Amino acid sequence: MPAPRKKLIEVSIPLEAINAASAREKSIRHGHPSTLHLWWARRPLAACRAVLFSQLVDDPSSWPDRFPTEEEQEAERKRLHDVIRRLVPWEASNDETILNEARWEIARSVAWGLGEEPPAKDDAAAILEFLQTKAPPVYDPFSGGGSIPLEAQRLGLRAYGSDLNPVAVLIGKALVEIPPKFAGMPPVNPKSQEELKRGGVWNGKGAQGLAEDVRYYGQWMRDEAERRIGHLYPKAKLADGSEATVITWLWARTVRSPDPSAHGAMVPLVSSFMLSNKVGKKTWVEPVIDPSAPDGYRFEVKTGSLSKADEERLKLGTKSGKGQAFFCILTASIIDRDYIQAEGKAGRLNQRLMAIVADGGRRRIYLPPNGPHQTIADSTSEVPSVGEARATFLSPPTPTRAMITGGVCSAYGLRTYGHLFIARQIIALTTFSDLVSEARQKVLADAYIEGLIENGLALHHGGSGASAYADAVVTYIGFAISRSADRDLQFVLGIAVQRWRHCAIRLHGKPFQ
Repeated sequence: MPAPRKKLIEVSIPLEAINAASAREKSIRHGHPSTLHLWWARRPLAACRAVLFSQLVDDPSSWPDRFPTEEEQEAERKRLHDVIRRLVPWEASNDETILNEARWEIARSVAWGLGEEPPAKDDAAAILEFLQTKAPPVYDPFSGGGSIPLEAQRLGLRAYGSDLNPVAVLIGKALVEIPPKFAGMPPVNPKSQEELKRGGVWNGKGAQGLAEDVRYYGQWMRDEAERRIGHLYPKAKLADGSEATVITWLWARTVRSPDPSAHGAMVPLVSSFMLSNKVGKKTWVEPVIDPSAPDGYRFEVKTGSLSKADEERLKLGTKSGKGQAFFCILTASIIDRDYIQAEGKAGRLNQRLMAIVADGGRRRIYLPPNGPHQTIADSTSEVPSVGEARATFLSPPTPTRAMITGGVCSAYGLRTYGHLFIARQIIALTTFSDLVSEARQKVLADAYIEGLIENGLALHHGGSGASAYADAVVTYIGFAISRSADRDLQFVLGIAVQRWRHCAIRLHGKPFQ
């Protein structure tokens, strides 16, 4: 039996280039697969790509007949390092020229090990066919966020992943399994089909057709949700009298002050009053004592420059700096953590609007809280449908599990996920959830009834027809709703709230949002 050949990773790889590309991924939001759905300890794609490559490519010292001297081996090793340097940047993710170069290097090592020669460098189809039939498959039994199977597939290898967590399984399917199943198909939505009927030609690559349908039906859901519950999300009025769309309502949890001199006022528990740290244009919330305002105080939003001392003060919010205690903004008395937890368990925590963030085109506009905005958010608790939805969220089968929240939620009386959202958030999440099934029916009708795709088995049964395609589209839309819930849930004692946004994902082609 021949001795195992030494792989490149056993000798040397360009760690600086790999580390730099991996670190840079943290700042890439648009189109990065990590934005599909949150996952713990997601592995950087650059590192996975480099490690897979260097595990499969032989070190030149394994082939003394081809690289007989140490100088020749080192020169070949440096050449392979250069391949990795071109391979790991984010821009190389969909650069077929660079990817095909890396695939050929893997194919060469595999072929030499079999006593063969690899396909021609410029024959991409032959290289992929060779890797699919003769290269070793990649197995990841704990695939989590799917980085390893995704990068194995990108390098032309057969990829298999598994996980015990159903969310991880779905992420893996969305990244690795679903896109190839519908690769090359044109979109089925009426708008795209109308353009094609007018003489257009579908030139999309990979799963761009699927991506276009996710955009279309996601936009339909957004428009339909706005029609149903848009009155609960009023626009913000700007100083010049114009209106702007609100992107965020910032809320503060409140608790009744234990100091008798506060006369039972509900005071805020805020981790930081800073809203923006842009140099020269810092924006913050300033609490102002005002006996005529509700509970004796109001919030003002200010922009400008700050002294270092003031900025440090604002960054503390209403935290006392002593453990996890807070202070009453009316009397400066300490509010102990045990007291806050007891009030939470008794169901006496509340929330108050602290600031509004509006869309100003290429900038954000920070506005002080507006009475009608608070009133509308609170009034939704009287809507019967909200009551039903909240009852579902508050039900015992949906507890805030300690393994996910670190035990923080239940300690403050927030026993179920329903306690973590205000009523308006709950009705928005349930409205979008209900619209998922409606969107699936629309996709199915457009794909099957119009005769574009034959019907067949559902996606989870291995189907590839209209039913499976409808399942695929709403899988990505469902991820968007889940991300919206994640954004809404900015946690117990701090600032919360984000409205629906499309998640940015990449489906083997152009990134979309």
